Amino acid sequence: MNVKTFQELGLDQAWGDLHDMDYQVNGRANIEIRESLATVGDEHYHPCPEAYREGELRGTMHVFNDWDHVSIFAGTRRRLAVYLPPESAVRGPLNLLICNDGEGYRFDKGAIRAPAVLDNLFAAGELGPTAAVFVMPGIPDGFDATVPGQLPNPVVNRQRSVEYDSCTPAYGEFLLEDVLPFVERELGIALTTDAGRRAVCGISSGGICAFNAAWHFPGSFGRVISHCGSFVNIRGAHNFPYLIRSTPRKPIRVFLQSGELDADIVTGSWSLANQQMAAALDFAGYDYRFEFGTGGHNLRHGGALFADTLRWIFRA
Repeated sequence: MNVKTFQELGLDQAWGDLHDMDYQVNGRANIEIRESLATVGDEHYHPCPEAYREGELRGTMHVFNDWDHVSIFAGTRRRLAVYLPPESAVRGPLNLLICNDGEGYRFDKGAIRAPAVLDNLFAAGELGPTAAVFVMPGIPDGFDATVPGQLPNPVVNRQRSVEYDSCTPAYGEFLLEDVLPFVERELGIALTTDAGRRAVCGISSGGICAFNAAWHFPGSFGRVISHCGSFVNIRGAHNFPYLIRSTPRKPIRVFLQSGELDADIVTGSWSLANQQMAAALDFAGYDYRFEFGTGGHNLRHGGALFADTLRWIFRA
C-alpha cells in the first residue's frame, strides 16, 4: 500500500482523534466500551488474599502531586507516587515495579492494592525488596482532568492515548530520563539495573504501553504485566503480533490477561487481540503466560491473580 492510499483510508490517524466516543458507524460506537467495564463474568473475581492487610503498611508511600519534572512530555503535570519497602530492607538496589494509571493500582479499596500485595509478599519472603512507582498520565498545562459536570476532559484523554497507545520509544524514554532519575534522587534510593528485576505494568492502553516500553528498551525493562491490553488499532499496537513473529526474540517475560467479555468496539476486539498476542509470543518462543478468563475490561481478574503474577514475573 502506498502512502497516498494509506492516508486516504485514514490509517495514519487514531479513530479517537477524529470522532467522539458516541460517533456511530454501522450502528456501533466506541462508547460501547462502557458495557465491558463491569460484567457478570467479573462477579466471581476478588482481590487476592495478599491484597488485604491488618493495620498500616510496613512500607512507606511518597506522593508527588502536580509533578512536572519532565522533558519528554514537556508541558504536562501528573501525580507520581512511590511505594518503598520497610526501611530496614532498603539497603542495596531495589527491584522495580512501574504501574501505569498508577492510582488504579495503588488504591487501597481497588482490585489490585499493589502496596499491600508487595508488603505481604516481602514479609512472607516470596519477593525481594521492591519499589513500586505509580505513574498517572499527563495533564497538559492549562487544562483540568475533568470538564464541567465532572466528565473526563477529552484533551486529557487524548494526552493519555498519545503517551500510552503510541508505539514509539517516547514513553520508555520518559521513564528512563525523567521518572526514575527523579525517584532515585528525591528518595535517596538505588533501583536495580537488572532488566530481569524491572517490570512495567498497566491496564488497557497502559498494558500496551508496558509492552511497548519493554519492546523498545529490553535492556532496561525485561518484565511486562498487561491487563486487558489494547493491542488493537488505536495508534498501531495491532501490529505487535506480526512484529513479534517476524523479528528476533527479545529477552522479555510477558504476562497477559484478558477475558471473554473484554471490550469489543470500533477500534477492535480486545479478547481477540490478546489471543493474537499470546499466539505470537508462543510462536516466537517467548517466556509468557496468558490468563484468559470470563470477565470484562477491568482489573478484577488481574487483581485476583496479582500476587501470583508477581511471583511468576519475578521468578528466577
